[in-house]
Amino acid sequence: MNELRELSGRLRTIVGLEHDPVGVFLLRADSDLKPFENFERVQRHRYCQLLMKARSGKSVFLDDAELACPAAAAAFGLRELPEGLAHGKGLVGFGIVAAPETGRQMFQGMPRLTPGTVKFIAAAPLPECPALPDVVVVEDTPERLMWFLLADLNLAGGERRIGSTAVLQATCVDSTIIPLLENRLNFTFGCYGCREATDIGPAEAVLGFPGARLAPIVEKLEFLAEKAIPRSRAKIAYSGITSIKTVYAQRRR
Repeated sequence: MNELRELSGRLRTIVGLEHDPVGVFLLRADSDLKPFENFERVQRHRYCQLLMKARSGKSVFLDDAELACPAAAAAFGLRELPEGLAHGKGLVGFGIVAAPETGRQMFQGMPRLTPGTVKFIAAAPLPECPALPDVVVVEDTPERLMWFLLADLNLAGGERRIGSTAVLQATCVDSTIIPLLENRLNFTFGCYGCREATDIGPAEAVLGFPGARLAPIVEKLEFLAEKAIPRSRAKIAYSGITSIKTVYAQRRR
């Protein structure tokens, strides 16, 4: 879609993203799959790995049976959560929590899709998407992601933005399912799983928002690009105080 290509290009230029945002499609069993015929069919992938491939420029398609992560499969309503995870013992085994009760609570509070909602998952670089995606996911540095939050705050008329996370399932739940179910932008610092299974860097974080909010967010980013973004990045106030320190140091010599 030319419009998506244009919006993605403007967004990436304004914020200075390292990679294109990723468009995600959550498809039902009866969905029209023709737009995804040329997508690469992948097997035994975690959802975060699907996003990683899309972020690197590939358009990928995953059948529900090939989703390798049991926690993500449960979140998408594809399979029941394995007993070890549901009872919290699995997270104790990974060293993520100290007590099974903590792990159990994390999964009990996990937002999830109704079973039968999703049969296939497709992901692609935003400019390569065949239609407006259900969700847009962005992985980059916190400073770059901050401007998305400020754009979203402008859309909300100044209402404080909320980030929901269990520091678990950062890409599937935090950046995809919550934006879809709650129709809002959500942000997270990542999680054990995506940091262990993908190339996301230690200085990167992730956020997601409904595809329908793409154009309004780009519009607000363009407003921010007029003054706020370049001024902040120029570090004018910081330069001022460092100049004072330099002058003071020279006078003491």
